[in-house]
Amino acid sequence: MTPTGQRSEAHPSFRFAVQISGIDEAVFSECTLPPLEVNVLQQKEGGYNTGVHQLPGPVKPGRITLKRGLAQSNELLKWYQDVAHGKIKDAEKNVSVVMYDSQYSEVMRWNFSKAYPIKWTGPTFKSSENAIAIETLELAFAEVDFQ
Repeated sequence: MTPTGQRSEAHPSFRFAVQISGIDEAVFSECTLPPLEVNVLQQKEGGYNTGVHQLPGPVKPGRITLKRGLAQSNELLKWYQDVAHGKIKDAEKNVSVVMYDSQYSEVMRWNFSKAYPIKWTGPTFKSSENAIAIETLELAFAEVDFQ
């Protein structure tokens, strides 16, 4: 918590980096972090007629969504292809999303362990538009921690 009398700076969302172990060209224009949510289990109790107990259950799985302009490198598509061919253990990588302040000092870091691609979406090609070709990659992960 910020001490009394000190301002807390809100940081812009455009200063970020995505680090994927084993992939050098991981530059993204957009990154959506997953919601971190716990399922709630409802437990009825005899004699307690005014409500139910709400107990924490298992953690809901989330997905990281990454978007970037389609580049000449196809490392991300090859990564997805490993999963599609059943090479899950080979495809598991550690992924970090790092947020920076205006001086490019690290503000926060989310570390996702054993992440692997579960969906790759290619660009939509239209000869009538002058848009950048965007590829999207969705990742599942085993655990998340943050610093």
